[in-house]
Amino acid sequence: MAGMTSSFRRPLLNRRLAEFGTTIFAEMSALALSTGSINLGQGFPDTDGPEEVREAAVRALRDGRGNQYPPGPGVPELRTAITAHQEHRYGLAYDPDTEVLVTAGATEAIAAALLALVEPGDEVIALEPYYDSYAACIAMAGGTRVPVTLRPHEGTRDGVAHRRFRLDLDELRDAVTDNTRLLLINTPHNPTGTVLTREELTAIAALAVERDLIVVTDEVYEHLVFDEAEHIPLATLPGMRERTVTIGSAGKSFSFTGWKVGWVTSAPALVAAVRSAKQFLTYVASGPFQYAVAEALALPDTYFEAFRADMLTKRDLLSAGLAQAGFKVFRPAGTYFVTTDIRPLGESDGFAFCRALPERAGVVAIPNAVFYDHREAGAPFVRFAFCKQTSVLDEAVKRLTALAG
Repeated sequence: MAGMTSSFRRPLLNRRLAEFGTTIFAEMSALALSTGSINLGQGFPDTDGPEEVREAAVRALRDGRGNQYPPGPGVPELRTAITAHQEHRYGLAYDPDTEVLVTAGATEAIAAALLALVEPGDEVIALEPYYDSYAACIAMAGGTRVPVTLRPHEGTRDGVAHRRFRLDLDELRDAVTDNTRLLLINTPHNPTGTVLTREELTAIAALAVERDLIVVTDEVYEHLVFDEAEHIPLATLPGMRERTVTIGSAGKSFSFTGWKVGWVTSAPALVAAVRSAKQFLTYVASGPFQYAVAEALALPDTYFEAFRADMLTKRDLLSAGLAQAGFKVFRPAGTYFVTTDIRPLGESDGFAFCRALPERAGVVAIPNAVFYDHREAGAPFVRFAFCKQTSVLDEAVKRLTALAG
């Protein structure tokens, strides 16, 4: 009955999840709706991906493929397409029967990997700021989260100011203890837009081999790298194929985020471990969409080139507009997010700024501090998504220029 006092002896929510309330994405998306603001907060495109991929899903539905439970590891057509993609792109050869696992998006892949590979007391090192599900999944596994902070760095390149968030390799080495079980690496990196360099990845690989660590790499933005940046899968480096769990996703590469099709590629023993956890989460998911994603992965290189070029144009449009509005802009080398520093606007609290922004400018963004354990380190940074129609970005820029006044 309404108003009835609970008689439970302890809080209902598992204490491991007590620090995690409603996600900031839900809060800010609701704020966008209630104020009629342009939502540059949550990272989903506002147009669908290729028509031929959508039609492939319709065809699978009509043909009765995937309408019942698909195989636990994923439909064979998709597993084969994933291995063909990894070999074509990166020269990584995987067995589709023993070294691939299809998941309900990358989010489930991360959850299943951590639940499978981490035991209570194990330490998991994650690059901070980190996607919010990382922290929750480490907590659910009973692990201890150890953040290593990517820090803003300003320099010049060809006489032009260049800003990026950079990994301190000494800080990473110092974070490893005898209790460290796993490194959780994200490149291209959400939310900072950093793409780890070969030098950085080589150092991570050497550390993992030296300390006998498992590495889980979230590479869902692999097809969104810009300028001179290059996506280098960690599994391609010496000694890493057998200790790296690589995670990919169709949502970010083909703009069908609602389909929730992700995957894991790794050595057989690691895939078997992750599958043991995954089968008790969703069991299986996204049946007809798996067939469609198999066709998507076989699209010609021209699709991926055009997709990247379109996002590059949008990155530059929004980055220039944000700079004009008075933000300090960290132009991303990858992903479809721009991180900004609000201090030039006379602001320092990203939470307060983002909660007021819809009323001030009719735009919604995300405070980066939600992605930090060290909240003060992320306090002045705010993230904007540019995976939107050009007309939407133009209108957002026009609204944001009011801040410069």
